[in-house]
Amino acid sequence: MKLIHIRTASLAAIIVVTALSRLLPHPYNFTPIAALALFGAATFERKWLGLAIPLVAMLLSDLFIGFHSGMMSVYSAFTVIWLLGIVLLRKITMGRVLTASLLSSALFFLITNFAVWYGSSFYPQTPQGLLASYAAGLAFYNGQSFFLNAVLGDLTFSTVLFGSYYLLQRQFPVFRLAR
Repeated sequence: MKLIHIRTASLAAIIVVTALSRLLPHPYNFTPIAALALFGAATFERKWLGLAIPLVAMLLSDLFIGFHSGMMSVYSAFTVIWLLGIVLLRKITMGRVLTASLLSSALFFLITNFAVWYGSSFYPQTPQGLLASYAAGLAFYNGQSFFLNAVLGDLTFSTVLFGSYYLLQRQFPVFRLAR
């Protein structure tokens, strides 16, 4: 097997294993998908794979978890996060990964809560209704905040993915990106 195929297969395995964690019990919004999108954007030579893998992982896990009316905003948010990764993570550094991870949490929150406000009758279609939608995402319910959990999840999974990748690159030169 060519070295490039070993590298691609290994990266895909890291992503698949991480994506499977979405099916395990976890706090609300504490998922690996944003980190997967960032990681794929930063590490895959065929950039479209970096988007396709997290979206396919979402779709497959949604078959088990269930579909909902706001799915398009969720998938769109992960696409925007992937684009953020392409722009910010051309050079992978700890500071850039941290920045991209925090921005991805904020983007996901802003996009999906806007969609909830816009697409439902739960909130009035007024500036106050939009603010109420955002406030609900920040609030704590049963000791959990959707936004805080997203931040913690994105930071955790970004650390695991990019940290593992860093260690693999140090041990096995085939994993080093040719940039």
